[in-house]
Amino acid sequence: MAEAKLFELNNGTMKVNVSNYGCTITSLLVPDKDGKLADVVLGFDTLEPYLKGASPFFGCIVGRVANRIKDGKFTLDGIEYSLPINKPPNSLHGGHKGYDKVIWEVAEYKQGENPSITFKYHSRDGEEGYPGDVHITATYTLVSKTTMRLDMEAVPVNKPTPISLAQHTYWNLAGHNSGNVLDHTIQIWARHITPVDHNTVPTGEIMSIEGTPFDFTTENKISSRIHEVGLGYDHNYVLNCGDEKLGLKHAARLKDPASSRTLNLWTNAPGMQFYTANYVNGIAGKGDVVYGKQSGVCLETQGFPNAINQSNFPSIVVQPGEKYKHSMLYEFSAE
Repeated sequence: MAEAKLFELNNGTMKVNVSNYGCTITSLLVPDKDGKLADVVLGFDTLEPYLKGASPFFGCIVGRVANRIKDGKFTLDGIEYSLPINKPPNSLHGGHKGYDKVIWEVAEYKQGENPSITFKYHSRDGEEGYPGDVHITATYTLVSKTTMRLDMEAVPVNKPTPISLAQHTYWNLAGHNSGNVLDHTIQIWARHITPVDHNTVPTGEIMSIEGTPFDFTTENKISSRIHEVGLGYDHNYVLNCGDEKLGLKHAARLKDPASSRTLNLWTNAPGMQFYTANYVNGIAGKGDVVYGKQSGVCLETQGFPNAINQSNFPSIVVQPGEKYKHSMLYEFSAE
């Protein structure tokens, strides 16, 4: 069996450590307005806690289907499939052993000015209850001094199957060790969300966010109205009004006012889970830092949650021989 390892992507300005275990970003260093580097992702110093299941999806790629599938059931072409109920009463992020908990093969690893690493994984028919074999690749590339790109592709071999991958990094642009992210500002290029029931599964409605605590169409502090949304934000935004670049839509702009570090995120996915780490509670992370509630923010671009059971949501079913493509561009700056 292949072993879990760490690989570095370093272009002299930014530095990323990523593992073949779950395609997991374990650290990512970018400069602030004074050129000072900080590690802006939550995680662990070694791979052991990831391997032992201590991670609440820090930094990894999740699949075969990201987010929740209601009651862990769906029907496709007249066949009902049952999935592991790993977040009762639903199936979450691919089941008990999703793509975040497997060792991917390193297909290519390039150093130099635009360093990159490509991971590949063969997901088997019946794995975690999902139909059909799927060939998957994920490539991280440092495309410029402070920009990272992730390209995910998946091709079903022999059966139609739902596919929706997501990158689950928890960001804290002040530095992973700097406490909560409530002072960060965010702008999200979405005018609607998919509201959820008491089990965090979308009801099927597409709801306008105008005038609600979910409205980040203009830049605002995360803390501005978070107290009005229960535990915090954990909602899928419908990305439909961002400008385009390189075939990707502007999804979000996250900023830490203290350091001026800014992350502009671009994607071709239809949705984005905005999650404020509401369930992170006292996890011992890097450098003996204890991560508390809301110590990071996830910007998980994705197909809509439970889309396989909601006919009015964009379909996540991919046919054999077709190619699922999901790209994300992470542009860091100090504005």
